[in-house]
Amino acid sequence: MTYTYDLSSLPQAATAVLTSVSGKTLLFYGTMGVGKTTLIKEITKQLGYHGVVSSPTFSLVNEYNVNEELIYHFDFYRIKDEKEVLDIGVEEYLYNTHWNLIEWPEKISNLLPKIKNEIFLTQNNDGTRTLKIIAGEEVTS
Repeated sequence: MTYTYDLSSLPQAATAVLTSVSGKTLLFYGTMGVGKTTLIKEITKQLGYHGVVSSPTFSLVNEYNVNEELIYHFDFYRIKDEKEVLDIGVEEYLYNTHWNLIEWPEKISNLLPKIKNEIFLTQNNDGTRTLKIIAGEEVTS
């Protein structure tokens, strides 16, 4: 599925993601500044979290609690190798029943579950963004 949006239609883009995915592991691919964190902020809002959502660039993971549900937001931009995320116990996060929203998943490709939801973001010349959602398929990227 593809979906093109601008900031005014960000809530609809987040809804499109949430209604298209099968499962709770969402991988966000795109260049620096394309809007991965902005989209994740809206997704967490729609999942019921209304606190501050920020990119966990330095901490690697932020945890948001919504009632009995947890949302883990990862940003692996700064990691040098997969050992760094193994040290924080990433496998325990990835193989649970909670939401895992992951920026820069290509940095830990060998550790990702085989079945996941991939969201590719691109910026268009007119300033809009386009999402390409590949939901719940075994991907070898």
